[in-house]
Amino acid sequence: MSATAQTDPFVHPALFYRGPEEYLAGTVPFVLDGLDAGEAVAVAVPEANLELIRTALGERAEKVRLLDMEQAGRNPGRIIPRVLRAFADAHPEERVRIIGEPIWAGRTSTEYPACAQHEALINLAFQGREATILCPYDELGLEETVLADAHATHPTIIRSGAQDTSAAYAPEAVVSRYNQPLTAPGDVPQVSYAKQSLSDVRHHAILRAAELGLPEPRLQDFALAVAELTTNSVVHGGGSGALRIWTQDDHVVFEVRDAGVLADPLAGRCPPPKDRRGGRGLLLVHVIADLVRVHTDPDHGTTTHCYFHC
Repeated sequence: MSATAQTDPFVHPALFYRGPEEYLAGTVPFVLDGLDAGEAVAVAVPEANLELIRTALGERAEKVRLLDMEQAGRNPGRIIPRVLRAFADAHPEERVRIIGEPIWAGRTSTEYPACAQHEALINLAFQGREATILCPYDELGLEETVLADAHATHPTIIRSGAQDTSAAYAPEAVVSRYNQPLTAPGDVPQVSYAKQSLSDVRHHAILRAAELGLPEPRLQDFALAVAELTTNSVVHGGGSGALRIWTQDDHVVFEVRDAGVLADPLAGRCPPPKDRRGGRGLLLVHVIADLVRVHTDPDHGTTTHCYFHC
Protein backbone atom coordinates (compact mmCIF):
# COMPACT_ATOMS: atom_id res chain seq x y z
CA MET A 1 0.00 0.00 0.00
CA SER A 2 2.66 2.47 -0.96
CA ALA A 3 1.70 5.93 -2.11
CA THR A 4 -0.66 5.77 -5.06
CA ALA A 5 1.31 5.99 -8.29
CA GLN A 6 0.36 8.74 -10.71
CA THR A 7 -0.52 6.07 -13.27
CA ASP A 8 -2.91 4.28 -10.88
CA PRO A 9 -6.49 4.91 -12.06
CA PHE A 10 -7.72 4.78 -8.46
CA VAL A 11 -8.11 8.19 -6.75
CA HIS A 12 -8.82 8.50 -3.02
CA PRO A 13 -8.95 12.06 -1.64
CA ALA A 14 -10.16 13.20 1.78
CA LEU A 15 -12.44 16.24 1.87
CA PHE A 16 -12.02 18.37 5.00
CA TYR A 17 -15.09 20.54 5.58
CA ARG A 18 -16.50 22.97 8.13
CA GLY A 19 -20.27 23.21 8.14
CA PRO A 20 -23.01 22.47 5.56
CA GLU A 21 -21.93 25.09 3.00
CA GLU A 22 -18.40 23.71 2.69
CA TYR A 23 -19.80 20.18 2.69
CA LEU A 24 -22.09 20.87 -0.26
CA ALA A 25 -19.41 22.87 -2.07
CA GLY A 26 -17.09 19.86 -1.89
CA THR A 27 -19.58 17.07 -2.61
CA VAL A 28 -22.29 18.29 -5.02
CA PRO A 29 -19.91 19.40 -7.84
CA PHE A 30 -18.09 16.08 -7.39
CA VAL A 31 -21.36 14.23 -8.01
CA LEU A 32 -22.44 16.43 -10.92
CA ASP A 33 -19.05 16.17 -12.62
CA GLY A 34 -19.33 12.40 -12.43
CA LEU A 35 -22.81 12.37 -13.91
CA ASP A 36 -21.76 14.74 -16.69
CA ALA A 37 -18.82 12.45 -17.49
CA GLY A 38 -21.12 9.43 -17.75
CA GLU A 39 -19.70 7.77 -14.64
CA ALA A 40 -21.73 5.64 -12.24
CA VAL A 41 -22.11 7.67 -9.03
CA ALA A 42 -22.96 6.61 -5.48
CA VAL A 43 -23.19 8.56 -2.23
CA ALA A 44 -22.92 6.73 1.11
CA VAL A 45 -22.91 9.24 3.99
CA PRO A 46 -24.72 9.70 7.32
CA GLU A 47 -28.44 10.41 7.01
CA ALA A 48 -28.36 14.15 7.73
CA ASN A 49 -25.64 14.74 5.13
CA LEU A 50 -27.41 12.43 2.69
CA GLU A 51 -30.50 14.66 2.84
CA LEU A 52 -28.36 17.75 2.25
CA ILE A 53 -26.92 16.23 -0.92
CA ARG A 54 -30.25 14.80 -2.07
CA THR A 55 -31.94 18.20 -1.76
CA ALA A 56 -29.10 20.04 -3.48
CA LEU A 57 -29.11 17.63 -6.44
CA GLY A 58 -32.83 17.99 -7.04
CA GLU A 59 -34.05 15.82 -9.93
CA ARG A 60 -30.52 14.62 -10.69
CA ALA A 61 -30.53 12.72 -7.39
CA GLU A 62 -32.51 10.05 -9.24
CA LYS A 63 -29.36 9.20 -11.20
CA VAL A 64 -27.31 8.59 -8.04
CA ARG A 65 -27.20 5.57 -5.75
CA LEU A 66 -27.92 7.06 -2.30
CA LEU A 67 -27.15 5.11 0.89
CA ASP A 68 -27.36 5.97 4.58
CA MET A 69 -23.88 5.09 5.83
CA GLU A 70 -25.11 4.89 9.43
CA GLN A 71 -27.04 1.79 8.37
CA ALA A 72 -25.06 0.36 5.43
CA GLY A 73 -21.72 0.98 7.14
CA ARG A 74 -22.53 0.50 10.81
CA ASN A 75 -19.83 -2.16 10.84
CA PRO A 76 -16.81 -0.53 9.12
CA GLY A 77 -15.67 -3.96 7.92
CA ARG A 78 -18.84 -4.22 5.84
CA ILE A 79 -18.24 -1.03 3.83
CA ILE A 80 -15.69 -2.26 1.29
CA PRO A 81 -17.50 -5.47 0.29
CA ARG A 82 -21.13 -4.38 0.62
CA VAL A 83 -21.00 -0.66 -0.25
CA LEU A 84 -17.92 0.30 -2.25
CA ARG A 85 -17.01 -2.92 -4.05
CA ALA A 86 -20.65 -3.88 -4.47
CA PHE A 87 -21.27 -0.66 -6.40
CA ALA A 88 -18.02 -0.78 -8.36
CA ASP A 89 -18.45 -4.45 -9.27
CA ALA A 90 -21.97 -3.71 -10.53
CA HIS A 91 -20.42 -1.32 -13.10
CA PRO A 92 -17.40 -3.27 -14.38
CA GLU A 93 -17.24 -1.50 -17.75
CA GLU A 94 -17.20 2.10 -16.51
CA ARG A 95 -15.42 4.33 -14.07
CA VAL A 96 -17.24 4.78 -10.78
CA ARG A 97 -17.35 7.81 -8.51
CA ILE A 98 -18.30 7.37 -4.86
CA ILE A 99 -18.63 9.61 -1.83
CA GLY A 100 -18.05 7.49 1.28
CA GLU A 101 -18.22 9.03 4.76
CA PRO A 102 -17.48 6.20 7.21
CA ILE A 103 -16.40 8.38 10.16
CA TRP A 104 -18.74 10.84 11.87
CA ALA A 105 -18.96 12.44 15.29
CA GLY A 106 -21.26 9.69 16.61
CA ARG A 107 -18.73 6.91 16.06
CA THR A 108 -17.58 5.34 19.34
CA SER A 109 -14.01 4.76 20.48
CA THR A 110 -14.69 1.03 20.16
CA GLU A 111 -15.70 1.42 16.51
CA TYR A 112 -13.02 3.88 15.49
CA PRO A 113 -9.99 1.53 15.11
CA ALA A 114 -11.97 -0.51 12.59
CA CYS A 115 -12.93 2.73 10.81
CA ALA A 116 -9.32 3.86 10.50
CA GLN A 117 -8.23 0.46 9.21
CA HIS A 118 -11.09 0.53 6.72
CA GLU A 119 -9.95 3.87 5.29
CA ALA A 120 -6.39 2.56 4.96
CA LEU A 121 -7.47 -0.69 3.31
CA ILE A 122 -9.55 1.04 0.63
CA ASN A 123 -6.25 1.86 -1.08
CA LEU A 124 -5.35 -1.82 -1.31
CA ALA A 125 -8.86 -3.03 -2.17
CA PHE A 126 -9.16 -0.61 -5.12
CA GLN A 127 -5.58 -0.55 -6.37
CA GLY A 128 -5.69 -0.51 -10.16
CA ARG A 129 -9.46 -0.01 -10.30
CA GLU A 130 -11.17 2.72 -12.34
CA ALA A 131 -12.65 4.54 -9.37
CA THR A 132 -12.64 7.77 -7.40
CA ILE A 133 -13.70 7.61 -3.75
CA LEU A 134 -14.07 10.92 -1.92
CA CYS A 135 -14.15 10.69 1.89
CA PRO A 136 -15.52 13.73 3.79
CA TYR A 137 -14.16 14.61 7.26
CA ASP A 138 -15.90 17.09 9.57
CA GLU A 139 -13.12 19.32 10.92
CA LEU A 140 -15.43 20.81 13.55
CA GLY A 141 -16.87 17.54 14.85
CA LEU A 142 -13.97 15.09 14.75
CA GLU A 143 -10.95 14.82 17.03
CA GLU A 144 -7.49 15.89 15.88
CA THR A 145 -6.24 12.30 15.98
CA VAL A 146 -8.97 11.32 13.50
CA LEU A 147 -8.00 14.15 11.15
CA ALA A 148 -4.34 13.16 11.45
CA ASP A 149 -5.24 9.59 10.52
CA ALA A 150 -7.09 10.93 7.47
CA HIS A 151 -3.81 12.41 6.25
CA ALA A 152 -2.21 8.98 6.67
CA THR A 153 -4.96 7.05 4.85
CA HIS A 154 -5.54 9.41 1.89
CA PRO A 155 -2.92 10.35 -0.72
CA THR A 156 -4.50 13.77 -1.22
CA ILE A 157 -6.39 16.23 1.01
CA ILE A 158 -8.97 18.74 -0.23
CA ARG A 159 -9.62 21.79 1.95
CA SER A 160 -11.43 25.01 0.92
CA GLY A 161 -11.37 23.96 -2.72
CA ALA A 162 -7.60 23.37 -2.83
CA GLN A 163 -6.10 19.90 -3.26
CA ASP A 164 -2.70 19.01 -1.80
CA THR A 165 -0.62 15.86 -1.62
CA SER A 166 -0.54 14.36 1.87
CA ALA A 167 3.02 14.18 3.14
CA ALA A 168 1.83 11.88 5.95
CA TYR A 169 0.33 9.22 3.66
CA ALA A 170 1.18 5.82 5.22
CA PRO A 171 -1.81 3.45 5.13
CA GLU A 172 0.16 0.36 6.17
CA ALA A 173 1.20 2.13 9.38
CA VAL A 174 -2.46 2.84 10.19
CA VAL A 175 -3.46 -0.79 9.67
CA SER A 176 -0.62 -1.86 11.96
CA ARG A 177 -1.26 0.80 14.63
CA TYR A 178 -4.91 -0.19 15.03
CA ASN A 179 -4.16 -3.91 15.09
CA GLN A 180 -4.63 -3.57 18.83
CA PRO A 181 -4.82 -6.39 21.41
CA LEU A 182 -8.38 -7.23 22.41
CA THR A 183 -9.46 -8.44 25.84
CA ALA A 184 -12.69 -9.64 27.39
CA PRO A 185 -13.83 -8.53 30.86
CA GLY A 186 -11.95 -10.46 33.53
CA ASP A 187 -15.03 -12.10 35.02
CA VAL A 188 -16.28 -13.63 31.75
CA PRO A 189 -15.86 -17.43 31.72
CA GLN A 190 -14.07 -19.12 28.84
CA VAL A 191 -15.41 -22.13 26.94
CA SER A 192 -12.78 -24.11 25.05
CA TYR A 193 -13.65 -26.09 21.94
CA ALA A 194 -12.21 -28.39 19.29
CA LYS A 195 -13.67 -30.20 16.30
CA GLN A 196 -15.63 -32.72 18.33
CA SER A 197 -17.22 -30.05 20.54
CA LEU A 198 -18.24 -27.47 17.91
CA SER A 199 -21.94 -28.24 18.16
CA ASP A 200 -21.83 -28.00 21.96
CA VAL A 201 -20.10 -24.60 21.98
CA ARG A 202 -22.55 -23.23 19.42
CA HIS A 203 -25.49 -24.42 21.49
CA HIS A 204 -23.93 -22.76 24.53
CA ALA A 205 -23.50 -19.52 22.59
CA ILE A 206 -27.16 -19.38 21.57
CA LEU A 207 -28.39 -20.02 25.11
CA ARG A 208 -26.01 -17.48 26.63
CA ALA A 209 -26.83 -14.75 24.11
CA ALA A 210 -30.56 -15.27 24.75
CA GLU A 211 -29.98 -15.03 28.51
CA LEU A 212 -28.16 -11.74 27.97
CA GLY A 213 -31.12 -10.25 26.08
CA LEU A 214 -30.29 -10.64 22.40
CA PRO A 215 -33.65 -10.72 20.57
CA GLU A 216 -34.64 -13.58 18.28
CA PRO A 217 -34.02 -11.88 14.90
CA ARG A 218 -30.43 -11.11 15.90
CA LEU A 219 -29.97 -14.39 17.74
CA GLN A 220 -29.86 -16.33 14.48
CA ASP A 221 -27.18 -14.01 13.05
CA PHE A 222 -25.23 -14.32 16.31
CA ALA A 223 -25.35 -18.12 16.07
CA LEU A 224 -24.22 -18.03 12.44
CA ALA A 225 -21.26 -15.77 13.25
CA VAL A 226 -20.20 -18.03 16.14
CA ALA A 227 -20.46 -21.05 13.85
CA GLU A 228 -18.31 -19.46 11.13
CA LEU A 229 -15.54 -18.29 13.46
CA THR A 230 -15.35 -21.42 15.58
CA THR A 231 -15.18 -23.53 12.41
CA ASN A 232 -12.36 -21.28 11.17
CA SER A 233 -10.51 -21.99 14.42
CA VAL A 234 -10.72 -25.71 13.84
CA VAL A 235 -9.87 -25.60 10.13
CA HIS A 236 -7.35 -22.73 9.99
CA GLY A 237 -6.55 -21.76 13.58
CA GLY A 238 -4.71 -24.73 15.00
CA GLY A 239 -7.67 -27.07 15.55
CA SER A 240 -9.10 -25.47 18.68
CA GLY A 241 -10.09 -22.18 20.27
CA ALA A 242 -11.82 -20.42 23.13
CA LEU A 243 -15.14 -18.55 23.30
CA ARG A 244 -16.31 -15.83 25.67
CA ILE A 245 -19.64 -13.94 25.68
CA TRP A 246 -20.64 -10.76 27.55
CA THR A 247 -22.64 -7.54 27.26
CA GLN A 248 -21.26 -4.08 26.51
CA ASP A 249 -23.13 -0.83 25.75
CA ASP A 250 -26.42 -2.41 24.60
CA HIS A 251 -24.59 -5.10 22.65
CA VAL A 252 -24.01 -8.79 23.19
CA VAL A 253 -20.38 -9.46 22.35
CA PHE A 254 -18.54 -12.68 21.72
CA GLU A 255 -14.83 -13.33 21.52
CA VAL A 256 -13.19 -16.13 19.57
CA ARG A 257 -9.49 -16.68 20.26
CA ASP A 258 -7.30 -19.21 18.48
CA ALA A 259 -3.72 -19.82 17.27
CA GLY A 260 -4.33 -18.85 13.65
CA VAL A 261 -2.88 -15.76 11.98
CA LEU A 262 -4.60 -13.64 9.31
CA ALA A 263 -1.92 -12.94 6.73
CA ASP A 264 -4.20 -11.00 4.37
CA PRO A 265 -5.25 -7.59 5.76
CA LEU A 266 -8.29 -7.68 3.45
CA ALA A 267 -9.53 -11.01 4.80
CA GLY A 268 -13.28 -10.71 5.21
CA ARG A 269 -13.34 -7.24 3.68
CA CYS A 270 -13.30 -8.18 -0.01
CA PRO A 271 -15.48 -10.71 -1.81
CA PRO A 272 -13.41 -13.62 -3.13
CA PRO A 273 -13.55 -14.46 -6.84
CA LYS A 274 -16.75 -16.26 -7.78
CA ASP A 275 -14.85 -19.37 -8.87
CA ARG A 276 -12.93 -19.69 -5.56
CA ARG A 277 -14.16 -22.25 -3.05
CA GLY A 278 -14.28 -21.01 0.51
CA GLY A 279 -13.04 -17.70 1.83
CA ARG A 280 -16.51 -16.36 2.57
CA GLY A 281 -16.92 -17.15 6.27
CA LEU A 282 -15.26 -14.03 7.67
CA LEU A 283 -16.94 -11.92 4.99
CA LEU A 284 -20.31 -13.24 6.16
CA VAL A 285 -19.44 -12.34 9.75
CA HIS A 286 -18.63 -8.77 8.71
CA VAL A 287 -21.93 -8.54 6.85
CA ILE A 288 -24.20 -9.71 9.69
CA ALA A 289 -22.43 -8.24 12.75
CA ASP A 290 -22.83 -4.64 13.93
CA LEU A 291 -19.09 -4.39 14.60
CA VAL A 292 -16.12 -6.69 14.11
CA ARG A 293 -12.74 -6.04 15.70
CA VAL A 294 -9.75 -8.27 14.96
CA HIS A 295 -6.27 -8.54 16.43
CA THR A 296 -3.79 -10.91 14.81
CA ASP A 297 -0.06 -11.55 15.18
CA PRO A 298 2.27 -14.54 14.96
CA ASP A 299 3.00 -14.61 18.71
CA HIS A 300 -0.57 -14.47 20.02
CA GLY A 301 -2.73 -15.85 17.21
CA THR A 302 -6.01 -14.18 16.33
CA THR A 303 -8.69 -12.69 18.57
CA THR A 304 -12.00 -11.58 17.08
CA HIS A 305 -14.72 -9.56 18.84
CA CYS A 306 -18.18 -9.49 17.29
CA TYR A 307 -20.85 -7.05 18.48
CA PHE A 308 -24.61 -7.51 18.07
CA HIS A 309 -27.01 -4.76 19.14
CA CYS A 310 -29.77 -5.87 21.48
